[in-house]
Amino acid sequence: MKNSILVAEDDKRIRRLLCDYLVNEDYHVVEAINGQDAIDKFYSVQNLDLIILDIMMPILTGIEVCKEIRKNSEVPIIFLTALNSVNNELEGFGVGADDYITKPFEYNVLMARINSIFKRINKKRNYLVNNIEINIDEHYVKINDTDVNLTPKEYELLLYLVNNKNIALSREQILNNVWGFDFFGDERTVDTHIKQLRAKLGSEGDYIKTIRSYGYKLEVK
Repeated sequence: MKNSILVAEDDKRIRRLLCDYLVNEDYHVVEAINGQDAIDKFYSVQNLDLIILDIMMPILTGIEVCKEIRKNSEVPIIFLTALNSVNNELEGFGVGADDYITKPFEYNVLMARINSIFKRINKKRNYLVNNIEINIDEHYVKINDTDVNLTPKEYELLLYLVNNKNIALSREQILNNVWGFDFFGDERTVDTHIKQLRAKLGSEGDYIKTIRSYGYKLEVK
């Protein structure tokens, strides 16, 4: 499966150049033309692996977009911007960026930074959370070497909780990120699947805590 990258850049020429680079490197690319469009795409497109954000965008700046995304996700973010002062760079890292590249940029440098991030991500494809072992490549879940048979949606739900461990997640956040922004249903779907997931995880399911009138949190020892 191709890695998916969201490119948020209001300058059409630069955006097309970036997208052409990435497609040429066999990435799946999603385009956003301003900050609000970037937020909308983030919530509507499933399984984004990386986000490239211009800082000076209309409607919402890249900084504002990054802050919103970090409320819900740890997806890697690269700022690509003409702002090259130390203070600008520190602000970018301060809101949760993984890297910061100034314009004009060299194609080889950009690709090297992206590849470096994906190498780091791939090292994290196996998880051991409490006593739950998750292998992304082989798509299995085990507890104490015993297979746990999850439905595809239960598996996605568990991964989302693991990727946001120790963070209180609202039912709406879970619904948008696991079922998709365009899902036609209500938040009781989340409750039902949490109940099923807890049952299949046995005593490990006790670490999925209910946040009253809000949502859920996976506590990690």
